[in-house]
Amino acid sequence: MNHKEHKHHSHDTEDREHKEKLCHDCIDNEAQNENDIVKTDNETDSDLVSKSETKQNIFLPISILMAAIIVGGSLIYINGPADKSDSSSIGSKLEVSELEEKVLPSKGVTLDVKWGDLGIKLVEAGVIDEVKFKAIYEQRGQLTEDNLKLLEGINNGKIKITSENSGYLLNLFWALGLANKNEILEKGEMMDPKYGGAGNFASTGGWTLAKGSPMDHYSMHNFFNLTSEQQAMVDKVSRGIYRPCCGNSVHFPDCNHGMAMLGLLELMASQGASEQDMWNTALTVNSYWFPDTYITIATYMQSKGIDWKDVNPIEVLGVNYSSGQGFANISAQVTQPAQSQQGGGSGCDVGGAPAPQAQSQQVGCGV
Repeated sequence: MNHKEHKHHSHDTEDREHKEKLCHDCIDNEAQNENDIVKTDNETDSDLVSKSETKQNIFLPISILMAAIIVGGSLIYINGPADKSDSSSIGSKLEVSELEEKVLPSKGVTLDVKWGDLGIKLVEAGVIDEVKFKAIYEQRGQLTEDNLKLLEGINNGKIKITSENSGYLLNLFWALGLANKNEILEKGEMMDPKYGGAGNFASTGGWTLAKGSPMDHYSMHNFFNLTSEQQAMVDKVSRGIYRPCCGNSVHFPDCNHGMAMLGLLELMASQGASEQDMWNTALTVNSYWFPDTYITIATYMQSKGIDWKDVNPIEVLGVNYSSGQGFANISAQVTQPAQSQQGGGSGCDVGGAPAPQAQSQQVGCGV
C-alpha cells in the first residue's frame, strides 16, 4: 500500500470510528428522546402524511439512525443519488387532480335550470317506459333516492350534475330532446333524405326505453312551448356545440349526447335562460359527459397560460376543440393526463353493460 492509499484508508477508518463513537454516546439519551417523540407525534396529527413521515424518521432512535448512516454511506456512493422520477410522477398526478377538480368539481355543479315534473310527464307520454328505465339503473346500482325523485317527483328544483349522476341525466335529457316537439328535429339535418330517415340514427333507434317505437315519440310531445326568440336562440347555440364522439353539432343530434343537449337547451330557453347561460351550462355538462376529453383540453389551455375558469365556452365547445376531429388535433399536442377518476356519461347507448363503480364510464352509443 502506497503512502496515498494508506492515508486514505486511515482517514476512512478514523471517520468510521468517530461515527461509531457518536452512536454509543447517544444511547444514554435515548429515553429522553423517546419522550420528545411522543409530543412531536401528537403535534403532527393534522399535518400532511408526507410531513408526518418526515418527522417520524427524524426522531428514530439515534443509535439506529447513526448506524444506518455508517452502512448507508457506501450504498449511496455506489448507487448514486436517489431517483427523483417517483416524486416527479407524484407531482404530476397532484397537478392533474387539481385540474380535474376545476373541470369536474367533485361536489358537482348546480345548473341554472329546473326539472320540475318532467320525469312524470315523460313516463305518462310513454317516452320512458318506467319499468325498463328502473330496471337499467337497479342493475347498475344507481337508482338512488335523488335519481328516483327526478323520475317520479313533482317539484324538482334546479338540477345538480355530478360525476355519479351524469349518465342518468344524459338519459333523461335524451328522452326529452327526442320527444319534445321542435323544428330542429322536423326541418334540420336529421330529416335530410340522404340519411334514409330520422329513425336510422343512434339517437333515435338507440332509444330502447320507450313504450312502442322511438319514432312514435320523435318530436311528438309539447312538454313546453318556445317563443320565436327562444327558438332562434336554441337554433343558434345548438349550431355551435359539438361533442367528441362525432363531428356534428347539436343541431344535428344524431347521437344521444346531441339529442340530450338539445333537450337541455330547449328546457333552459323555456325558463328564460340567456344565451351566455346556455353556453356556460353546456360546457359544464359536456365536461361531465366527456371527462377525459375536457381534462385534456384544460391541460392544453393551461399550457397556453389560460386557467379553466377563464376559457371561452363558445370557443371550447366549438368545432376546433369539441368535435371528434378538433379534439384529436388538440389531444395530439398534449401529454395525456391520467384518466379521470370520476365517472362520466360518455357512452352513446342506453343498454350497455352495468356500471358497478363510479369510475366506470358508459361506453357505446345507446342507453
